[in-house]
Amino acid sequence: MIALFIKLFLAHLIGDFLLQPTKWVIDKEERKLKSKYLYFHIAIHFTALLVVLQFNFSYIWGVIIITLSHFIIDTLKLYLNTTVNSRWLFSLDQLAHLIILAFVVSIYEPLSISIDTFYNTTFLLVICSIIFVTVVSSVIMKIIISKWQLEDNNEASLKDAGAYIGMLERLFVFLFIVMNFWAGIGFLITAKSVFRFGDLSKAKDRKLTEYILIGTLISFGLAISCGLVFNYILIHI
Repeated sequence: MIALFIKLFLAHLIGDFLLQPTKWVIDKEERKLKSKYLYFHIAIHFTALLVVLQFNFSYIWGVIIITLSHFIIDTLKLYLNTTVNSRWLFSLDQLAHLIILAFVVSIYEPLSISIDTFYNTTFLLVICSIIFVTVVSSVIMKIIISKWQLEDNNEASLKDAGAYIGMLERLFVFLFIVMNFWAGIGFLITAKSVFRFGDLSKAKDRKLTEYILIGTLISFGLAISCGLVFNYILIHI
């Protein structure tokens, strides 16, 4: 099952990214169904599927389903391009393609998923940990850091960028601990220090430096604690 999905996914990557020049994308967005590149794109997908499946025609109906659905999904994307947020449209487009791939795989190699899988203790522990190091930790940090107030200066900052960066760094720290890759945490701290050097060097006093340092230590501390607790519970389940 996994081998088949990987083959189909490889064909998708080849057709949707590797062999689709920017020129084709622009022409499709402008001319839509009248664009010859739309049909070239679909033909490449069809060919890529046959190649990765080694021209095994026992999968021909799966290839046809994927190819036709790809044409329909891409056509819908072209006509929704001016009305739907491009980031959401790209995400939904790729998700739809992956769902079709999974559907085709299930036709040839049925997968039985029990609802009990989602109530497995390990799975629930992973979900709890992810929620903690992202959303819960952000709330905890806001409560702790609210004691100190700095002048609000978001002119050169992206909206909510700090919150997203914090969530991502804690996810990385958590992952490094689960993988027992402690050196990765050191690399992450070094990388953050380098990127923050500009802010710190321009600071007129120690307030910003101390504020960033406190936030970083709390963020890493929460992620490390969560990772250690996760490993401890995992061992004793």
